[in-house]
Parts: sequence; C-alpha cells; structure tokens
Amino acid sequence: MRSSRVIPGSPALVLLPLLLLAAGCTDAYKPVIIVHGIFDGPRELAGLSGFIEESHPGTEVILIDLLNYKLSIAPMWKQVNEFGKVIKSIMQRSPEGVHLLCFSQGGLVCRGVLSLIPNHNVHTFISLSSPLAGQFGDTEYVNRLFPDCAKTKVHLFCYNKWGQKLSICDYWKDPHYTSAYLRNNLFLPLLNGEKENSYMTEWKENFLRIKKLVLIGGPDDGVITPWQSSHFAFYDSEENVVEMRNQEFYVKDTFGLRTLDARGDLSVCVQSGVKHVEWHSNFTVFTSCMVEWLV
Repeated sequence: MRSSRVIPGSPALVLLPLLLLAAGCTDAYKPVIIVHGIFDGPRELAGLSGFIEESHPGTEVILIDLLNYKLSIAPMWKQVNEFGKVIKSIMQRSPEGVHLLCFSQGGLVCRGVLSLIPNHNVHTFISLSSPLAGQFGDTEYVNRLFPDCAKTKVHLFCYNKWGQKLSICDYWKDPHYTSAYLRNNLFLPLLNGEKENSYMTEWKENFLRIKKLVLIGGPDDGVITPWQSSHFAFYDSEENVVEMRNQEFYVKDTFGLRTLDARGDLSVCVQSGVKHVEWHSNFTVFTSCMVEWLV
C-alpha cells in the first residue's frame, strides 16, 4: 500500500493528516520528506516517491506542496523560512527521526532549514543535483529569467537589492566578481560561511546533527554549472574547477562539511548520462545513490 502524501504549505493544514498518520503508522522505515526544485512542484517528484514506496513498503513519503513553479523564484531566505515551518511540524510528529531528500534548488533550501532549526531530527540529508557551492552558467533555467543576458552579465542584476529578491540570484556565484558576491549576496555566502556572521557557530552545530550527508550529481546534468557544485566544488577565477576538499569553506570547516567527512558521514555519488530533469525519475540513480540510506 502506498503511503505517499502531498503536504500543503500551511501548518494548519498539515496538522490533521499528520495526526492521523501518527496514530496509524508503525512502519520501521523513517518518514521521507521531499522538497522540489526551481520551476517544479510535488507532481514532478511523484516518480521518486514511488521508488521509495516500492523499495521500502509502508514508508511515509511526504511531498511538500509549497512555493511551486513560478513561486519557486521567491527569495531563498523566504523559502527556507516557509519550508522550515512545514518540515519542523513534520519532525515534531516523527520522534523516530526523518530523512530529507531535496532536489536542485531544494537542496539549498534544505541546507538552510537544517542550519536554522535547532534540535532537528533529520537522519539522512540527500542533496540531489543541487548547486551547493553556487551556480555560474548559461542554462535553460537562467535563460528563462535572463533571456537577453549572458552569464558574464548576470552579476549586474543579481548583486543588488532587487536581484536578491530572486532565488537564483541568491546562489549566483560569479567567480570573476567575488568581492561583489561576498558583499551583496545575502544568502549563499552566509550559508557557506564564506562571509562571517554571528550565527555561524549555531548554524554549524545545527547542521551537524544530521547522521549522513549524501551528495548526488554528474557530468551530463546540463543545468548545474559547474556540475561539480553538486559535490561542493566550484570555479576559481579562471573557471578551473576546484574540488570540494580544496574549497576554503571545507578547509576552514565553516559549516561542518569537513567534520562530516572526517566522521565518515559524507557520501558522494557520481552518475553519468543523467540530465538534470531526469535525476528524480531514474531508478538506477535511486538504487545506486539513495535507497541504502533511506532506512
């Protein structure tokens, strides 16, 4: 029997179905919360939900129905706060712990949620093809928002107060304008600890409550640029990719990535031949990179 649920964004609407589920659900598998990406909604991740239910029968899979499609370009901190309210309410009714599976932009939303919520009970956080270290590339998603603007010009819009009202600008990281990125980007430099702030210690402690971090991406993605950003790698000023362990935020362990790696709680999965919109519907990706952690 499938137990997938689409949970609306209003906490008031979340309460009743969750109480009913809590009363009747005694399955061994932890609930799995799924967060969609930019220009997506729960419908696009139904296949992934089905994979989980078929592999682990009885699992409660919760697809959050919030800030979908055009609304997904809302500022990132707004998304973190809104998704955080719903995720927190689910966690409070799941004392055994939950898993968090987040696609594309959703991976950054979930990182923010994990950083801001103290005493959360997320066991495994799976980031599925997310621009964790930033985005810098001419792709279909960028061209939808900036149709007449090459990647070299996007910073002119993104790194000001108006641009920061658009989600993609909150993680747009132009390696040729690092100073402007650090000065004017209100989201990713703070989340990565690239710009010091008074919350860094607290956010790191919160993030490190997870038991496992799973990073999934691959060279044929076509949207995440560089694709290695899904594994916390990014460009230097000459657009050479600097791998995760040589990134300053890893070396300084600003948000806990190096600690997770040292603990043995970091899993990196590379899959070739998968386009960005196919990650959540590819059964091989699910069996190779995800299913073992969703118990």
